[in-house]
Amino acid sequence: MRSNENREWRIEDGHGRASRPIFHLLFSILVVIAASGCRRDMFIQPKSNPYAASDFFQDGAASRPLPPHTVSQSDPVEPDPFDTGMLGTNLATTFPFPITREILERGRLRFEINCAPCHGLAGDGDGIIVQRGFPPPPSYHIDRLRNAPVGHFVDVMTRGYGVMLPQAERISPADRWAVAAYIRALQLSRHASLGDVPTNEMARLLGTANDSTQKPAAP
Repeated sequence: MRSNENREWRIEDGHGRASRPIFHLLFSILVVIAASGCRRDMFIQPKSNPYAASDFFQDGAASRPLPPHTVSQSDPVEPDPFDTGMLGTNLATTFPFPITREILERGRLRFEINCAPCHGLAGDGDGIIVQRGFPPPPSYHIDRLRNAPVGHFVDVMTRGYGVMLPQAERISPADRWAVAAYIRALQLSRHASLGDVPTNEMARLLGTANDSTQKPAAP
């Protein structure tokens, strides 16, 4: 007959035999199963430390070379006149490249996409957004803007002006200059004289005008 003290810590089966070893075995199996599901891949990740050696790349270095024209965030960057339209604190007065027909066509395309909704196709400040209640921008044909340096338009596109948001994310620097060239063409179209027409174009225009005046009237 076993004492009650022994029964407090022994587990017996129906025949009075101790089953404590079985309990230890089951507990050990559970520990093994639980441990097999623990992986340290998320804690010890396969990675390369900066400036460490690595046999993965041909140069033997873990750090990759910086891409061209990379700029450190901590280093001050001098504004590029091509990007801003500013020469120091002054607005640029000339274009950074020759203005060709292709440049004007590119400027017209970007103008009609990004500018015409507010400024209108002719630059009068009467775009479709203005017709819906948006504050109208000034016409490009007023004396103040006709006499403004070309860098003024690039600067406004870059940084915004009044209620106009900056367009630097939407219009690249080269396209900003192309748009400025097209704005100059719009301004010139309203205030050009015969003296502004090239000689070869003048002959063609006069020939076209003469042909139209000599055309017989329809019966």
